[in-house]
Amino acid sequence: MGDPEPPRAAGRDAAGTRSALVRAARRRFATEGYRGATVRTIAADAGVNVALINRYFGSKEGLFEACLRRSVDQLDPQGRTAPGDLDRVVTRVVGHLADLPNADDPLQLLLLLRSSGDERADAIRRRMLEHHTEQFARVAGWQPDDPATAPLLLRAQVALGSVLGLVMLRTAIGVQPISSASADELVATLGPLLRTLLAP
Repeated sequence: MGDPEPPRAAGRDAAGTRSALVRAARRRFATEGYRGATVRTIAADAGVNVALINRYFGSKEGLFEACLRRSVDQLDPQGRTAPGDLDRVVTRVVGHLADLPNADDPLQLLLLLRSSGDERADAIRRRMLEHHTEQFARVAGWQPDDPATAPLLLRAQVALGSVLGLVMLRTAIGVQPISSASADELVATLGPLLRTLLAP
């Protein structure tokens, strides 16, 4: 006999339940790792039935992928870039990094850095990072079918590495003065670096 249909969380619609599970999961994944975080503790943190993880995400892997996608989206909330978008992308990225210490959950971007110890989870992370690198590279004019633009992909990876390194220093480690640098200070320092790396 199958498990009974899980009750809906009181006063919460499907979208709200999904959001609550992603928030709870990214905190657990960031602090305990993929293997250490369990679906039961994540569901308990979200205040919902554990069966709802399978309903909305299909599996623990699906939930992890949703968390990583949310983390990547934080770097560029619009999620789409094109040649000529350089100023917009740099402004959004630097602005988000400046707000990290005050963000709802500054740990979420660390999901992109922390090794999970699980081959499938790491494959999901690698795919997300490759996808976002390509988004950065397109700003610089990279085209998948044009070998002449291949060096731009490496430059985009260096840019992304710089951003993620700043995330770690600013949130997880709290290195000064970068952890308390103002938005203007970050714009003045990181902005030119990203523009140089991503300039066509």
